Amino acid sequence: QVHLVESGGGLVQAGGSLRLSCAASGGIFSGNAMNWYRQAPGKQRELVARITSSGTTNYADSVKGRFTISRDNAKNTVDLQMNNLKPEDTAVYYCNGDVKWLSGYWRVNNYWGQGTQVTVSS
Repeated sequence: QVHLVESGGGLVQAGGSLRLSCAASGGIFSGNAMNWYRQAPGKQRELVARITSSGTTNYADSVKGRFTISRDNAKNTVDLQMNNLKPEDTAVYYCNGDVKWLSGYWRVNNYWGQGTQVTVSS
């Protein structure tokens, strides 16, 4: 069974740092972009950062200069380094992307992780 498994969330004071990790289980990254989204209470889910297989990155304006997305295609992991965290960064963070697996032939589907809570206190 294919999953994206996240880790690394927690509680941190404003100005602190956290590193989120996401690993593919049961499959491998398809070669398409991998994404981190977040959803704060009462708000829509928003794209935080995206990275292509070649390493091109894009960030939401609200996190530029503070967050860094990276991926290891050999390990099928994608990380989000979050520095200088602010209370408004408080949200559930989700990993998202296409994962492929071999079952007779290569199959691909888009997956979401289970989410990891990030809470930033002021």
